[in-house]
Parts: sequence; structure tokens; C-alpha cells
Amino acid sequence: MRKQSGTEVFRITGARQGLADDVRGRQRRYIISMSVRTVSVVLAATLWNVERHVAVVALALGVLLPYVSVVIANAGRENAPSLPSTFVPAPVRPALGAAPAAGPAEPVTEPGPGGQATGPRPTD
Repeated sequence: MRKQSGTEVFRITGARQGLADDVRGRQRRYIISMSVRTVSVVLAATLWNVERHVAVVALALGVLLPYVSVVIANAGRENAPSLPSTFVPAPVRPALGAAPAAGPAEPVTEPGPGGQATGPRPTD
């Protein structure tokens, strides 16, 4: 049987992503979005005389995507307010020899005139 000591237990599921992994992920998202922008600008140039509506949509995508890509790439590290606490308290075990519940309470007596008890008082 394993003996438990009073040491703290830490969970790593709530740990944030490493800085190098975070930067690599942001660079990857930026490269993908810039590739989509390049394809959309080339598509706009080739379809300008063939299908003008599709070319205008592709051109609008090529114009707006750099701004969105930069905002997403510079968003920074994620915040994790909803992740669990990193400290997990030890479970509380009930005592083996718990005292039994107390019996019925005794009636309350009131002192009467002269300081002597007159009998039980009705409880509310």
C-alpha cells in the first residue's frame, strides 16, 4: 500500500503552451493566410476579363486578408481563465469513529416567581 504524504499535487493540464510553440503556431497561421491572399490576387488577375464578379470578390479578399492576418498573428498568447486551478487539494476522508448524533434535547425550564423553576416551557 502506498503511503500518502502531505505534499501538494499539481496538474499540468492547465499549463499554457510554450513560447516557442506559440510563436511557431502564429507564424504558420500568418504564412497560410498570406498564401491564400496570393492565390486570391492571382485569381483576380486571371479572371478579370472572364468572370468579373468572382474577380472582384477575390480582389476584395486579397485586399482585406493582410490586415486580418496581421491582427491574428499579433494577437499574442492565449488567456486561460476557464482552465482548472493547478493545485488539487487532497481528498478529505471521514473519520472512522465518528460520534453518534445527539439525542432529543431536554425541555427548557423558566424560572418562576421567587427564582424557582416552574416547569417546561413550550419551544417555538
